[in-house]
Amino acid sequence: MNHIVSRVRKPVRREGAERYLLFTLLSFAASVALTRLFLELADYPQLGGDELHIAHVLWGGLLLFAAALLPLIFANRWVYVTGSLLAGVGVGLFIDEVGKFITQTNDYFHPAAAPIVYALFLLTVLVYLQVRRPPARDARDELYRALDGLQEVLDRDLERSERLALEFRLQRIAEQEEHPDLAHLAKELLDFLSSDALHLAQEVPSLLERLLERLRTFEGRWVTERRLKAVLVGGLAALGILAVIDLCRLLLAASDPANLQRMIAELVAMGRVASSSGMFWFAARVALEGSVGLLLVVAAGLLIANRDARGVAAAYVGLLLSLAAVNLLIFYFEQFSTILSAVVQFTLLLGIFYYRRRYLTPQIFLGSEIVKRGG
Repeated sequence: MNHIVSRVRKPVRREGAERYLLFTLLSFAASVALTRLFLELADYPQLGGDELHIAHVLWGGLLLFAAALLPLIFANRWVYVTGSLLAGVGVGLFIDEVGKFITQTNDYFHPAAAPIVYALFLLTVLVYLQVRRPPARDARDELYRALDGLQEVLDRDLERSERLALEFRLQRIAEQEEHPDLAHLAKELLDFLSSDALHLAQEVPSLLERLLERLRTFEGRWVTERRLKAVLVGGLAALGILAVIDLCRLLLAASDPANLQRMIAELVAMGRVASSSGMFWFAARVALEGSVGLLLVVAAGLLIANRDARGVAAAYVGLLLSLAAVNLLIFYFEQFSTILSAVVQFTLLLGIFYYRRRYLTPQIFLGSEIVKRGG
């Protein structure tokens, strides 16, 4: 038994794991959105003839199987990028048909399908946020990642900047005293990296690096504090006002029984409400959406009044509530037509992060320094 326990190894996060998981997230979202769009435009065609129906869940399973096989067969680093993309597309094609699996009638259009897909996507985002945290820095973990980076030597693709990063990592391992065997191995690898026989590839920016450089150029030329604030205020105000208008309409209809019955009839005719319980959840959705919308309007007002710290905090809370809670109900009633709204909310949240990091954090830091010096 002790022998079995001793064979258990503490997991080590792979170098670049957050990048691979991001590829999975993006391909997951794109596969679901594009699949629904294609089926809608093509009037939901069936592949297989009169008797058979080859659903796209089968293609999703095939891609997931390929994503699992690739790292078992090949050791090259490109396998992780390919596998992450195949896994994202595969899980998107698979989970898109969840409505058939949760209903006895195999209802692809069941209202609960879209919230389930969205919830799975949010859970994957949470995993991504956890993976983005700084990894462990002990000698064993660092040496794992250093050995992974040495694959560039075997592919004769090691660039000068990559060698410097490897040398920095190995130097830290060599200087620690807790594991002398690992320190000795790190020193030997350092000697190898510093030898004249080592082949260094020419520095050639990748497609992603060139894209990021263009984005930085665009940012430096066009993105200013005033312009970014204007975009954030406009987006927050638009989302908030639309949600508050829906809430006001519901409250006005509830005050008049005739108007309320007319609204219920319209919702039933549109297929958005099928029962009294459905009307309850619809009212809960509108109330929650309106409350969050009011918070977004307040955030926009605070930003206009130059109370940026409070405005950013209110916008962060409102957008987070909308993405994590309100959208689950909206997806139930609106289905995948609300994808565009979710993308807008997520884009605004990224804008809030950017605005806080670039324009507020230095001010907060300087303010604390002033307080310290004044004290």
